[in-house]
Amino acid sequence: MVNNTNTRCDLMLFGALGDLAQRKLFPALYQLERAGLLAQGSRILAIARTEATTAEVREQLLEKLRHHVKDSEFDAEVANTFLQRVDYQLLDFTDPEGYGALREWRDEPNNELIVYMATPPSMYGVIARNMKATSCCNEKTRVVVEKPIGHDLESSRVINDELGEVYNENQLFRIDHYLGKETVQNLIALRFANNLFASQWDQNHISHVEITVAESVGIEGRWGYFDQAGQIRDMIQNHLLQLLCLIAMDPPADLSADSIRDEKVKVLKALKRITPDMMDRYVVRGQYTAGTSNGKPVPGYLEEEGANKGSATETFVALKAEIDNWRWSGVPFYIRTGKRLPEKLSQIIIHFKPAPHYIFDPDQKHLANNKLIIRLQPDEGMALKILTKDQGLDKGMRLRQGPLELTFSETFETERIPDAYERLLWEVMKGNQYLFVRRDEVEYAWRWVDEIIANWRDSGEPPKRYAAGTWGPVASIAMITRDGRSWYEDA
Repeated sequence: MVNNTNTRCDLMLFGALGDLAQRKLFPALYQLERAGLLAQGSRILAIARTEATTAEVREQLLEKLRHHVKDSEFDAEVANTFLQRVDYQLLDFTDPEGYGALREWRDEPNNELIVYMATPPSMYGVIARNMKATSCCNEKTRVVVEKPIGHDLESSRVINDELGEVYNENQLFRIDHYLGKETVQNLIALRFANNLFASQWDQNHISHVEITVAESVGIEGRWGYFDQAGQIRDMIQNHLLQLLCLIAMDPPADLSADSIRDEKVKVLKALKRITPDMMDRYVVRGQYTAGTSNGKPVPGYLEEEGANKGSATETFVALKAEIDNWRWSGVPFYIRTGKRLPEKLSQIIIHFKPAPHYIFDPDQKHLANNKLIIRLQPDEGMALKILTKDQGLDKGMRLRQGPLELTFSETFETERIPDAYERLLWEVMKGNQYLFVRRDEVEYAWRWVDEIIANWRDSGEPPKRYAAGTWGPVASIAMITRDGRSWYEDA
């Protein structure tokens, strides 16, 4: 695995004045500067369509850094050093002649070149072709692209084909920022470095798995994008299926990118198809109506600014996924994600089967299964729910359930937990692809999701309503209750 921490990089950032770049990418690069990880001589070319000078862009970026970086982590001297690396270039992405300025900027051709496309996916092929036509890139250039890679299997193939005309697969870094989260990476260490879990990680010991990614906000002004995508394209096709793969994959031969991604692809290929006759029992989609969030009234999805009043786009999805292989036969994975839910929360719950023979108070038998809780946000960490004897002379052998808990921010007090984009940008600079998504992963995920979307379209049924501030449609509770189980917060 490549691990050259002294590599000097030139980073060309397309879409540098957009929301993603200013809210996530530049703050992440600032943190790398603050940590001493940006090599001497590394430079950044901010590229956008807005008329501005380098000085004006640096001033704008400074204000954004002050806004998006915690006060305790903002250092004016570090920020100034960082911004001296940044130049600005006005460019119409569709104009090949304008790319000559990018080639001229590369006065240090020995620096590794990273191209980050923080643009709509429709621009990926255009930028790639123009970069090649003007000799701005070569076979060593690393290219970072954001999701979504298309809106279905066919469109994803078009985008990947366009990128593939210019770049080899080993040059492409498809970002899913969930893979950069500290807790998500710890899934690999938890599973494969601890035999306590590795030996129990199958259908003989696990009854079911829950994956929940909940958002308390609505669409936040993203109506144009979100109404075309919906929650299943925006969240499940990428983030949640990636989490499922890391939970369910077999042990890789090593930690190389292809070994890990090979195992993830096997999981996606083994996902059981959800056919039209299964939809009522396996999938629930919803759309939020007016309600209350954080004690304040909020509008429904169809009442948001710019809304199409007749939209049938889902803002909530719950589904039951099954994996047809030896390890997971008979173990359901309950997946749930939505907007305007009661809280912002991302967590995975591994429910272990109870002991085969129970000898304690029958009234407490419902406590008998252990749970491993993996929190991705808001407080990254892990907790293992175990049973112990309740304390006191009068308690007899009454049981109590309590956690063995690891909260990263408390356990590693001297260590700052890096943002996902910091980790991912750092791995790109080192040339490591193991936290990035390969083309076949994207396509197998789309193939599975496309069938669900087609079933919705063919049925003509509208999404079920749920009030903002609740945990989604009642049907999502019925889906898991039908199997004799309940969502974790309802247990």
